[in-house]
Amino acid sequence: MREWFADFLEALNRHDVERVRGFLHPAVRRAHLPAGAEAWIADYAELLHGFPDWQVKRIQILVEDDRLAVHLRAGGAHTGPFAHVAPTRRRVNIASFAMYRVERGLITEAVGTDDAAQIRAAIA
Repeated sequence: MREWFADFLEALNRHDVERVRGFLHPAVRRAHLPAGAEAWIADYAELLHGFPDWQVKRIQILVEDDRLAVHLRAGGAHTGPFAHVAPTRRRVNIASFAMYRVERGLITEAVGTDDAAQIRAAIA
């Protein structure tokens, strides 16, 4: 499962949207966010539009059965519009905590910190 997550992070850091989609169950559920892989990909594409150099680093990962708990650091420069905010050129760095349920190599459930809220606060 650790290698699987390393592959997922690599896809995120390469900004390979189609490969990221390959890690998601089509009906993936996300706490407090729209469900489905397409909604996840749309949110990710919006993030990359606003932060084209966005990178994610794993700090810690815990694995238990079909679940992952991860602590991540992520960041990039705000050089494109994001969440209706014009580019500020500010460098954003956030801590992210998430839990994923993985079935047959696909994320079926995700819950964690509200990263978008942290980003909006950093560029406000």
